[in-house]
Amino acid sequence: MIRISSQQVFSGGINRLQDLNVGLNKTSEQVSTGKRVNRPSDDPVAAARILKLDQELARVDTYQRNAQLADNRLKQEESALASSIDVIQRVRELTVQAGNGTLSPNDRASIASELKERLGQLATIANTKDASGEYIFSGFQGNQQAFTKNVSGDWVYRGDEGQRVLEIDDGVTVPISDHGKGIYVDVQAAEPTFFAEASSSNTSGARISSGMVVDRAEFDLVYPDDISISMVDDGAGGLEVQAFNRRTNDPLVVDPPAYTSGGSFEVAGAQVEIFDAAIGDEFTLKTAQKQSVFTSIEKLIYGLENIDKSAPGGQDAYDDLIANSLINLDNAQESIIKKQTELGGRMNAVESTQDFLADSSVYSNEIRSQLQDVDYAEAISNLSFQSFVLQAAQQSFAQVSRLSLFDRL
Repeated sequence: MIRISSQQVFSGGINRLQDLNVGLNKTSEQVSTGKRVNRPSDDPVAAARILKLDQELARVDTYQRNAQLADNRLKQEESALASSIDVIQRVRELTVQAGNGTLSPNDRASIASELKERLGQLATIANTKDASGEYIFSGFQGNQQAFTKNVSGDWVYRGDEGQRVLEIDDGVTVPISDHGKGIYVDVQAAEPTFFAEASSSNTSGARISSGMVVDRAEFDLVYPDDISISMVDDGAGGLEVQAFNRRTNDPLVVDPPAYTSGGSFEVAGAQVEIFDAAIGDEFTLKTAQKQSVFTSIEKLIYGLENIDKSAPGGQDAYDDLIANSLINLDNAQESIIKKQTELGGRMNAVESTQDFLADSSVYSNEIRSQLQDVDYAEAISNLSFQSFVLQAAQQSFAQVSRLSLFDRL
């Protein structure tokens, strides 16, 4: 005979009720959270796999944000380049129009006026900002305006030659920016040319014009050396212009040497004007085989406003100006189109990576759902059954707990 004490009856009954209540609470939690695994103890193996899948999904989410950022930046740059081509095409049309031999000086002045507006429009495009307020063509110097006017009013590049890259997947990086120097500045010129700049040490605020080559043979004798220009006392209360070859330090003939603010003078086949100069001011004519599209347009405007077609050699100089300007503008368009082609390849790479990341996210979420998400139909059925069992156990325990010898005394 087995003896069962009242304490054993009560302890066994309470333990059973507690076990049933724990199971009921667990199922109720699964139904309320929609998760089969709410803590590692629910299913240690599944919990470990879910943790790895969560890490994978976080990684994919980060790369998806990077890929979207890259896509936005590249699309913005592509739009800016397309707008630049439109402006340059309009400048080219005006250049062809300026080549018409029947145009009057007033007609050429009108064309030059529109060219100035188009030049400013192109500068605005080249100074495009992204959503965070950074200039997209400034390289690493995002807070520095890409193109600004120097003291002479010419547009010059102020950024650096850095190129930003962004990782859009493990081991996959894509450039998301291009510096303006490579797009707008390093453009092959029709012929060796120069650009003029004032020394940063000048304190008078003197300016120098963009100028133009008027004697190709004489200019070619100096190219590729730069020309240094300085303002000196002429000994009679005025100023004189002196010029030297910066490499050899040989003096160069200046015609005329006497300085007059805004007056044209020639040196080594180049014609320029200097404004508001003072003694000691220095300037440089930097010769180059490449020329920015801004300088090309500035020189075109300069020629339209300064070349006298009726003067000896004026017609030839004007014809050379139009021909060289057309070549320079075509080269600028080619430079931009080449960059557009590169952007297209990058955008395709970003799009392919985005598709791969999206597929990876769907696959990982599907596996995660299989491991973690609860089957509501099964869970609700279990909840109903467990509630029924608990209720029956409670009623049974209530009946059994009243079975005692003391009830028969």
